[in-house]
Amino acid sequence: MDRNFVDFRLAPDDLRAIRFGISPGHELCHAMRVLQRPDGHPMQWGWLRGVRGRLPRDAFDLFADVIGIDGYFPDFLTSTPAWDTTPDREAARLREVPLEQIRFDLHKMVLRSSGARQRRIRDLIDEPERTRERIADAGQLLWRAALEPVWPQLERILRADIAVRARRIAAEGIAGMVGALHTSVSWSGDAVRVQLRRFSDTIDCRGSGLVLVPSVFGGQGCTVLTEQGVQPTLFYPAQGVTERWARDPVAVADALGALVGETRARILVTAHAARTTSQVAADAGLAISTASHHLAILRDSGLIAATRDGARVLHERTPLGEALIGGAG
Repeated sequence: MDRNFVDFRLAPDDLRAIRFGISPGHELCHAMRVLQRPDGHPMQWGWLRGVRGRLPRDAFDLFADVIGIDGYFPDFLTSTPAWDTTPDREAARLREVPLEQIRFDLHKMVLRSSGARQRRIRDLIDEPERTRERIADAGQLLWRAALEPVWPQLERILRADIAVRARRIAAEGIAGMVGALHTSVSWSGDAVRVQLRRFSDTIDCRGSGLVLVPSVFGGQGCTVLTEQGVQPTLFYPAQGVTERWARDPVAVADALGALVGETRARILVTAHAARTTSQVAADAGLAISTASHHLAILRDSGLIAATRDGARVLHERTPLGEALIGGAG
């Protein structure tokens, strides 16, 4: 059997060439594929029970045409993963995608479709500006209906995965971290090598680097972005995804509360962004002295880190705290 590999070539020993990001657009596209083939995604059944019946039909049909049910889908939908990517930024970016990129990517989808669906995609190519607006509008509608209610849980899992990978780099180096991403991924000399079903290529990432992006909805395999002009990207399955991942945030806080106490759980859950002691106290409805006491316990436990910013001390979850939150979620 033929074996296909994509090699992302990097400068030797260049730690800065590999970085992590998240992609709301990638999660949305794969969530729409899950909805088209729910039987093949048992880990998403908890989420599916909550989302069925509230999807905007026209928006879903448009996305189903554009992304299909498996394999390649347009790069412009997922081409800017970064650590600080947010759903709002992703939505705004989609409205500014160059029209030539939309035409180029949709032409590839024409080759991967047939019949009525192929004709509908050709119609989209004929009016790229209107198509960009339609896809952006549909994406926002689908996001609000399908993923916005569970984005806090999704984001916790994604960031917890990244935190664990970052710790593995410190303990085992780049090669050890890369080799643990997925069974199809390995470190090969000066390259990150990914085994794929239908595609082979060699990408020179020197000067651009490689972005590694965990995914909850992306299934059990890896996908890549390799087109010229697009940031080289490897999407891989996130750790810690179970059929219960879409639990309500209150249930997550309750589970953590049983472990570390209700107040400290509340502080830990909201510590994804750096805050002063006063801000933590205000958000949790506590006296500053009480908040300081709980922060000290979380800091001594390695779950929260304190850093000085001028006269201020800022508190934020550590990788261990991220992993704990992700596991509870």
